[in-house]
Amino acid sequence: MTVTRFQDLPLADRDRQWDGDAAEKRVRAWAGAEKEPDAKYRDAHVWYDGDAPDNFESYKLLIADVIDGRLTAVPHAVMAAGAVMQGARGGIDVPEEDVDRIKSHLAKYYAKMGDTAPWER
Repeated sequence: MTVTRFQDLPLADRDRQWDGDAAEKRVRAWAGAEKEPDAKYRDAHVWYDGDAPDNFESYKLLIADVIDGRLTAVPHAVMAAGAVMQGARGGIDVPEEDVDRIKSHLAKYYAKMGDTAPWER
């Protein structure tokens, strides 16, 4: 299992609304990943199943969208991912050994937003 490398993506405005389904479509088109995931597509997510990297269902915690042609982290997406890591929406099914790395990845975006991750409060 794999936590993606921190990309230090630029941040969208904090008030930008998050529509994960629409973002997913834009990320696929931007990455050229309509038929199968690729490295650019992977960069928009925090975690994926390294045993099945060619399966879109393997990718979890989408935190980015394509804004003005550039992959950009969306604060509401980061907060939604943080909430999932805290158990919202039934939590997330990832290996226990990946949880701290996922939280560390997300915490870097919380810090970039000038905020503290919920598990650090």
